[in-house]
Amino acid sequence: MERLKPLNPAPPTGRAGGILVKLVVLLTVTMLSAGGIYYGLQLRGPEDLARSLITQAATRGAFDHIVLEQGEIESSRNTELVCQVRSRSGSSGGTSILWVADEGTAVKEGDKVVELDSSQLEQEQKQQRIVLANAEAAVASAHAAVEQAMIARQEYLEGVFLTDEKAIKSEIAIAEQEMRKSQLAMKSTQRLVAKGLVKSLQLEADQFAVANAKNQLDAAQARLRVLQELTRQRMLVEYDSQIAAARANLEAVRGTLEEERQKMTELEEQIAACVMHAPTDGVVVHANRYSSRGGTAEFVVEAGAVVRERQAIIRLPDPTQMQVRAKINENRVTLVKEGMPARIRVDALPGLELTGRVVRVNRYSEPGSFFSSSIKEYATIIEIIDPPDTIRTGMTAEARIFVEQLDDALQIPIQGVYEYKGFALSLLRTPDGSLETRQVRIGATNDKMATIVEGLDVNDSVVLNLRDHLDLVNLPEVKLEDNSDLVALRQQALPSADQVDTANGSDPMVQGMVDRIMERNDANSDGILSKEELASVDERFRASILRADVDGDGNVTRQELTKAAPQIMNTTRGAGGQSLGGGRPSGGGRSWGGN
Repeated sequence: MERLKPLNPAPPTGRAGGILVKLVVLLTVTMLSAGGIYYGLQLRGPEDLARSLITQAATRGAFDHIVLEQGEIESSRNTELVCQVRSRSGSSGGTSILWVADEGTAVKEGDKVVELDSSQLEQEQKQQRIVLANAEAAVASAHAAVEQAMIARQEYLEGVFLTDEKAIKSEIAIAEQEMRKSQLAMKSTQRLVAKGLVKSLQLEADQFAVANAKNQLDAAQARLRVLQELTRQRMLVEYDSQIAAARANLEAVRGTLEEERQKMTELEEQIAACVMHAPTDGVVVHANRYSSRGGTAEFVVEAGAVVRERQAIIRLPDPTQMQVRAKINENRVTLVKEGMPARIRVDALPGLELTGRVVRVNRYSEPGSFFSSSIKEYATIIEIIDPPDTIRTGMTAEARIFVEQLDDALQIPIQGVYEYKGFALSLLRTPDGSLETRQVRIGATNDKMATIVEGLDVNDSVVLNLRDHLDLVNLPEVKLEDNSDLVALRQQALPSADQVDTANGSDPMVQGMVDRIMERNDANSDGILSKEELASVDERFRASILRADVDGDGNVTRQELTKAAPQIMNTTRGAGGQSLGGGRPSGGGRSWGGN
């Protein structure tokens, strides 16, 4: 083809001339390319078209509707070894690992798998032994005090009290004897005085002696009564209180001793818990924890790592109870149900194909990460039937869940279906060599084939590479979606004039707008916007405010503005204007009625 040359070419001058030359060249190349494409399409003959189309006949046969997902093998029954050592002060919130069995190590029941740092616990145990010894000594001392108090009480009753009682009784006996002597002497003196042998003064002396003897007898008897009735009772109360206090102290120190013994027992148990043994046979799996925001390790089980109380360290999976944990996209999870069969292939073991069954589909999505998309995924558990010994936890597996299995279904390769705005289309090559666009209805699909419920027949020749020949497809006309019903819904949400109490200004949105307009523009505060005041209003808002002048006098009163405000608000909102309600208008503009 001869290259076109411009008529009367003029030499370009300067920068403008260079740009003009480039534009002319670009336009020429574009026209030549478009012309070549059009010319090639026009020259494409039936033979060339036949060679470019890839076709395949629709067939009937067995069809498997499959959901294919990648997952990870795990055990459904894991024996977890968790840290039983409590966090203590000065331990940085946990306990350090001194030694741990390598991951993948086969262990027998009773084998040591983890050893934690017990140095601080052993130091506390030494200190606790001293505290425990002091508590035992305190108990022995308190017990001796109780015995001493009881002996003191018995000593008083059987010793001091009896001795004092006998001494007083002896004094009473002596006083009684002295009294009898005095009485006999007085009687003898009375006879002698009567005979005149003794003077009366002697009689008086004998009488005083009798009185003195009686007083001494009464005093001794009173002391005996006080000793028996008061002193004895007072001393018994005192000794009993001492015994009770000693017993209470004994119980207290016994409680302290029990607490200290319990602490010692706990320390011994904690020290024993620092060495962890396998409760069953199994293969060691470290309970590493990874971040959900990118897969980085947040905690790795290794020597020197710090573990918290109740944190899992080792898992011993049961090799006879294995399963696959797969995450299914939200677009396909509704197809998967419990009990559906599955075929499982393990990436690490080529040629191995296992049989499984869906046992659980979580109802809640898996937590997303910072790097994940907004598409949700749901964990699905697939039980492995008769798992072999060769599979291990953590291996990657491919699970093919059989959602539906049809014995006889019309099907074509999935490349033969083109989806266009809700329509499923296929391009057919008829026996006479012409092309026909068919609208089809798709049934179950898998990664290779699609079943056709309606639109095709057996042996229909379907074009598989129709995406390369979309110019041959008769695309259906798509009706525009009718959303007119939403207009009425919008109008229902907007306030109308008859919904507002204009007399009282009860609508706070309307009242707020009216207050702002009057406050900013009613210069003399007379409740009327005069022609002069309206002239100073921003021209963007003046026309809307003037709509309230229903009597046409050129002035707008507060009552007129309040009555017309809902209509002005509806008109402004419908036109996409600024809100007449409270607050500032969007875009940083001024409020309605501002100067």
